[in-house]
Amino acid sequence: MLKEADLRGIFVPVATPFSADESLDEASFDRYLRHLLAHDIQGLVINGTTGESPTVSWDEVERLVALAKAVMAAMHRQVPIIVGTGTNDTRTTVRRTELAGRLGADAALVVVPYYSKPPQSGIAEHFRRASETGLPVIAYEVPSRTGVRLQPDTAAAILELNGIIGMKDSSGGIELISAVTTLSGKPVLCGEDADFYAMLRQGASGGMLASANLRTDAFIGMYRQFRAGDTGQARRTFDALLPLIRLMFEESNPAPLKWLLAGQGLIASDTLRSPLQPITVGLQAKLEEALREAY
Repeated sequence: MLKEADLRGIFVPVATPFSADESLDEASFDRYLRHLLAHDIQGLVINGTTGESPTVSWDEVERLVALAKAVMAAMHRQVPIIVGTGTNDTRTTVRRTELAGRLGADAALVVVPYYSKPPQSGIAEHFRRASETGLPVIAYEVPSRTGVRLQPDTAAAILELNGIIGMKDSSGGIELISAVTTLSGKPVLCGEDADFYAMLRQGASGGMLASANLRTDAFIGMYRQFRAGDTGQARRTFDALLPLIRLMFEESNPAPLKWLLAGQGLIASDTLRSPLQPITVGLQAKLEEALREAY
């Protein structure tokens, strides 16, 4: 199981490949994971936002975890598996977190409960109950998707819980991490790809970045450059990645990523489950240009 000290480096949230009929494409998942695991990443995230978690059933999550474990065994390569278990219902979140532990997950990624717009006390209680399951929990703040914003004192209180090992901060700025790193000693991972360099400067311990599915070695290299103290080179490496990063989120994640993965032959199709839709022709042209410049 993951510990606080393990939340360092580049963690990759994986897409969930689907066939044309929207069923799981297991062959593509196998090929795609083998490509990612050939890089020195620190962990995989299954059933996160990039994995289209709102449309993936728990039976499918179980299958994806089993497939990931089989690929690792075949490659003789082990990295932590983090499973997204958060919902807007505390009881369901607790049950899914317990189930993820039984699957052999190394940690759970639990999002701030969405849609209901709970008070800060309700958010804190949600994480308290998830933290008591026995599986390490990474709290996930992403107000653009949840409709609520975690206040710094609430975030610090959540990070004080024994079962919470860190946080993924996708709040869209450095304000939260600035406050939390002052109030708590637990690690914070950047989850807002375009802010990665700024958040490293603010104390982030690494990143959980959808963009790191592409140019994975460059993201790893940039992180290592920063940690080695070569912040100037890290900034130059990041600036070269930034145009592609921004385009990756011009339309809803993971649609641009899936189109790129399919174009590289890593997955067979860029099929998404409705209501998500394939990217526009205009974005395809911009991504093609960005890829030519980035590679």
